[in-house]
Amino acid sequence: MREATRGLFSIRWVETRGQLRALAAAIITTLVTIVAINFILIYDFTPGEDRLEVGSVASKSILAPQAIDYISQLQTDQERARAAASVPDIYDPPDLNVAREQLAWGRKVLDYIDAIRHDDYAIPADQTAWILQIPDLSIAPSVVSTTLTLSDAEWEIVEAETLRVLEQAMRKEIHEDQLIEARREIPRLVSIDVPPNHEAIVAALAKSFLRPNTSLNQEATERARAEAMESVAPVSRSLGKGEAILREGDVVTPLDLEALEAAGFRNVKRDWREIVATSIFALIAVLGAFIYLLRIRPALWTNSKQMLVIGFLMIALMLLAKFAIPNRTLLPYLIPLACVSMLITILIDVHAAIVITISLSLLLGFLGGESFELSIFFLTGGLTACLAIYRLDRLNNFLRAGIFVSLANMTVVLIFRLLSMDSDTMGVIQLTGMALLNGVLSTSLALAGFFVLSNVLEITTAFQLLELARPNHPLLQQLALKAPGTYHHSIIVGSLAEKAAEAVGADPLLARIGSYYHDIGKVLRPYFFRENQANSANVHERLDPETSAKIVISHVKDGLDLARKYDLPKSVQDIIVQHHDSSLVAYFYHQAQEEAGSGQVDEASFRYPGPKPRSREAAIVMLADAAEAAVRSDHPRDEKEIDSLVHQIIQQRLVAGELNECDLTLLDLDRIKDSFVVILQGIFHPRIRYPKQATSPSNREGAMR
Repeated sequence: MREATRGLFSIRWVETRGQLRALAAAIITTLVTIVAINFILIYDFTPGEDRLEVGSVASKSILAPQAIDYISQLQTDQERARAAASVPDIYDPPDLNVAREQLAWGRKVLDYIDAIRHDDYAIPADQTAWILQIPDLSIAPSVVSTTLTLSDAEWEIVEAETLRVLEQAMRKEIHEDQLIEARREIPRLVSIDVPPNHEAIVAALAKSFLRPNTSLNQEATERARAEAMESVAPVSRSLGKGEAILREGDVVTPLDLEALEAAGFRNVKRDWREIVATSIFALIAVLGAFIYLLRIRPALWTNSKQMLVIGFLMIALMLLAKFAIPNRTLLPYLIPLACVSMLITILIDVHAAIVITISLSLLLGFLGGESFELSIFFLTGGLTACLAIYRLDRLNNFLRAGIFVSLANMTVVLIFRLLSMDSDTMGVIQLTGMALLNGVLSTSLALAGFFVLSNVLEITTAFQLLELARPNHPLLQQLALKAPGTYHHSIIVGSLAEKAAEAVGADPLLARIGSYYHDIGKVLRPYFFRENQANSANVHERLDPETSAKIVISHVKDGLDLARKYDLPKSVQDIIVQHHDSSLVAYFYHQAQEEAGSGQVDEASFRYPGPKPRSREAAIVMLADAAEAAVRSDHPRDEKEIDSLVHQIIQQRLVAGELNECDLTLLDLDRIKDSFVVILQGIFHPRIRYPKQATSPSNREGAMR
């Protein structure tokens, strides 16, 4: 008996230590989730665009994330270079001094040639050689030979015509690069009066004397070109939202790199203020959601598995969104936020699902460039998923939820497209199609995730609870055969708890199944409990009060052992352990006080090990158990007495602090009381005692009519 007592009271320490570990795990999960999401929002680990260079091939299509207008410096420079190139070189006016110098040089050369012609002692070969050696004189030897054969009169004509042609040619503007062209024009300047055989000599000599008579004015030219460049307006480029900057397989050009940089894909330098603002937003969105859960659903913070699921789903979705949202037009509308909403609803709690959906909708909208449309899109679809899958008792609920999510998504898309004046029909059709696929994808992933997560993390699901509700379950069969009174009591408590859970928004299925198994420990010693004794003698009359109390209290530990043996869900095990909290076995305690007289009675020996109910469902089962037992034993005569009795029981539990660790409000307790009274009044209503002559079936049937 001493070992049994030690085992019973060790439950409280084990539970407390387990809760501390779960709380620490929840805190760590919260911190990891905040840090991970903050990292996802800030760190740009998906670009790849920084590795693109001119001449490389794009491995994927890159679309403009939003409408962008920017100044193309490359195209502006090209236009300015083109304008500068169109400005011709500016030369100074023709320098007459150059013309005079060339005419003077021409006369000297012609006089020298004439002197050679009149050298009677020189042979023609020497004369030709001497003439060809004159500096800057470039004429053919044949022309020189012809020149030596001219008469003095003919030479005078050639000399005069050469100087005339040279003077006329030098009056024109001759650039350095125009000298060849100017020499080509010389033959046309020769007078038609010159004999044909002399024309070649004049042209050859004039060409040799011709020189550029103007120089490039570099300063004026550069000034004119600078003015031309400044007159070119900056070239502006526009990219529409979703317009392809690069398509997969395109060869990258400098203009492509410039467009990528303008769209924010290259050389992204985050300002410290942007980083701080992003971190604060992530902290508010995530920590705010978890603090809300701590206040509204504190039991979640002592369930490390459920907190782990929430953190994992949030991080996984944000990581997926990091790849899908930036620089995409259609893909963001396919992100399955509704899948996360469904999974949290069916695996954990609808209230937790709603607050996480709100948090993720804000984060996804922020990731999409502070997009209000995306936030509303995800929020509407997610909340619809929460409400559509709220009561999961059959698989076709997933199909219904998928249809509702698709309809909600398409409605939001159409609303924003109607508000947008530049929407094209094809774009609306594409977005609507993505919204429809979002519902299908979310539902499919939720269905797969439901079975995977519920098995891997051992989270209680509605299907598991429905299996436990079957009368042919081994434990229920044992309870019905070995402890029929307890079985009947559990069925009534289940009806009370289910109705009360519906009234306060708790899980009615868990409340009902927890009620079925809350006293399962009594199957080991059913005859020690009054409801199973029928008309037989009360075995406690032969035991001392402390021993009787220990046996009664032991049904909690026995029930927990059986629950673990038959792999009942943790949530049902919690109800078994918590449905008596740390209340006093008052009957045997008072009996012990009477027997002890003035002696001391150890009250701790007459108390259940607890802990107090930590979930609404466990608290409801505790109240339903007490209410049913009280009404069955006190036999109230009418609804008013039932109401008073139930109110008294709830008030006693509230004052004793037995409801301190669950999140039931005073309004919830009123609703629970009202639902109890309705059912108890229907079950324990006064019966009409029929006269003896109405005991036969025929007479009873007539009386009932």
